Amino acid sequence: MGTSQRRKATYADLEAVPPHLVAELVDGELYTSPRPASPHARAAGKLYSKLDGPFDQGVGGPGGWLLLFEPELHLGENVLVPDIAGWRRERMPVMPRVVGFTLAPDWVCEVLSPSTAVLDREKKMKVYAREGVRHLWLVDPLRQELEVYGLDGSRWKTLGTHTGQAQVHAEPFTPLRLELGLLWQG
Repeated sequence: MGTSQRRKATYADLEAVPPHLVAELVDGELYTSPRPASPHARAAGKLYSKLDGPFDQGVGGPGGWLLLFEPELHLGENVLVPDIAGWRRERMPVMPRVVGFTLAPDWVCEVLSPSTAVLDREKKMKVYAREGVRHLWLVDPLRQELEVYGLDGSRWKTLGTHTGQAQVHAEPFTPLRLELGLLWQG
C-alpha cells in the first residue's frame, strides 16, 4: 500500500521562488502567480489612491487607518499577500518595521485575475475569516465588479455587489463615495 504524503511547503520554499512571481503559502501549499496584468494593477493602484488620503492620511476624511499595498501577512502557518490591506490605527498605532505582519488586518482587498481568482475566493477567504479579518473586498476588473463582505461570526456575509459605473459607500470605508468607474479606466 503506497500512500505518498506531500511535504508541507516552508518559508524557505517561498523564498526560493523567482522574484518575478508572487508567492504565498496557504494551508501548507506553495502557490505562485505572475505579477498582475495591467487591468489588475490599475484597479489596485486606483483603489489605493482613493483610500489613502481620507483614511490613512486623514486628508478630506476621518483618518484612523494604516493602509499598505501588497503587504506580506504571516497568519499562523500561512503567508498571504493581498493586493491592499488596512489596519485600524487603534489596533496598529505604529507600523512595525517587519517583512511579514503577524497582526491580521481589519480589511483586505483582493483584486481578482484569471490566475488568482480561485485561490482568492476559496482558500484565502477561509484563512482571512479564520484569522478574524473583519472586512473583505473582491475587485474584478474584467467583470467591473466589487464584492463587499463582512465577517459574521466565522463566516463571510455578502454586504453588497456593485458593478460598472456605480457610486458606492462600502464598509468599512462608508464615508467615501467610491466611483467604481475610476477603477476600470484604461
